[in-house]
Amino acid sequence: MDEPAPIIDLHSDAHFMGEALRQAMRARDADEVPIGAVIMRAGRVIARAHNQVETLRDATAHAEMLAITAAESVVEDWRLNDCTLYVTKEPCPMCAGALVHARMGRVVFGCADPRGGAAGGLMNLLQHPALNHRCEIAGGVRGAECGELLREFFRARRIKE
Repeated sequence: MDEPAPIIDLHSDAHFMGEALRQAMRARDADEVPIGAVIMRAGRVIARAHNQVETLRDATAHAEMLAITAAESVVEDWRLNDCTLYVTKEPCPMCAGALVHARMGRVVFGCADPRGGAAGGLMNLLQHPALNHRCEIAGGVRGAECGELLREFFRARRIKE
């Protein structure tokens, strides 16, 4: 007898990280570092973004920063305390600072960045006790897939050089 197909939870962290991975692939296809982000509120995605640093020639055009701006426009407020950010790589200090300032409720990331991450890797700005807001953090969601996408991208760049 066939086993029943697993139930797909369309509200799970893994599902929303899949949306962020699709954004990361868009970045890769544009020859950008493949990092993608989505912001979810009340069970639905309200913002999607991917790295556009090279495209926009803007050092601040990280996926998280672009997604924050888009989400703030959707909710018509700069406070995102009832939102969750899904991002394929642990946020850098710039993005973590913006997430704290935007009062992001929860941050879920794929692969860790022990050398530059600010959600527990190099440091933890998202939960720094001296700051006026702390984000809930969940790391490692589909981390192997997220990490492999980055490794493949940089491996291909080394071959080109």
